Amino acid sequence: MNKKQLFDQIKKKRSFLCIGLDPVVENIPKHLLKYDNPVLEFNKQIIDATKDLCVAYKPNTAFYESMGLKGWETLIETWKYIPTNVFTIADAKRGDIGNTSAMYARAFFNEAQSGMGFDAITVAPYMGKDSVVPFLNHKDKWVILLALTSNEGHHDFQLSETKTGKLYENVIRVSSQWADSDQLMYVVGATIASEFQNIRKIAPYHFLLVPGVGAQGGSLADVCQSGLNKECGLLINSSRGIIYASKGEDFAERAREEALKLQQEMEQILKASQII
Repeated sequence: MNKKQLFDQIKKKRSFLCIGLDPVVENIPKHLLKYDNPVLEFNKQIIDATKDLCVAYKPNTAFYESMGLKGWETLIETWKYIPTNVFTIADAKRGDIGNTSAMYARAFFNEAQSGMGFDAITVAPYMGKDSVVPFLNHKDKWVILLALTSNEGHHDFQLSETKTGKLYENVIRVSSQWADSDQLMYVVGATIASEFQNIRKIAPYHFLLVPGVGAQGGSLADVCQSGLNKECGLLINSSRGIIYASKGEDFAERAREEALKLQQEMEQILKASQII
């Protein structure tokens, strides 16, 4: 899915919601345990209930890798189940020397080889250009670089002052020379909404993947105030607040209710900003 197609879906669905598919076996509704693959059934029902309200799904691969071979099979089947008009993000946070990154890229982008063909992958940028370019070498695939994350420890390094600005600012400035906004996005946490105005000065046209709205306390309104651009430019991720809205047999219906609340708020923001 290219940038225009993603923006078209945003306008069509009046939403820029990304739903994180991060299932933990202990937390999924007990009635699903009767299925041969409870996690896959959980994911399918969440997707069925929300696919018209979101423009992206983001499985965090650690939640699948932790289950060994069964987990990898579940990740593959989950990716296959997601409709083709929904943007897919492998939240893998990879990044290594060039030949290793090339193998990671094959794992998540090369469907013929691995069974998965995600649209995008999250990548850690701190080993530099040669660790990121192998992902960018895949046509029509996206790299989402970690820039300013939503976790408590982000201030340990990302906000450190250097001679040319904060460390995360340098990450954005330098990496934006490796690819344009048609192939490169950045992760920016909703819990640091005060930085969005500054980020838009450095990266005015790039999409930003924004975790931290909901369970982590980030504000959608605060993020949009400075983060929106003419093509929306935001993918707001919510995971626990949607997929664990209920642990009962109504979990899918409750997930839809929570997703709908965000979609309706997003629709009003898009209208007020004259994006739709």
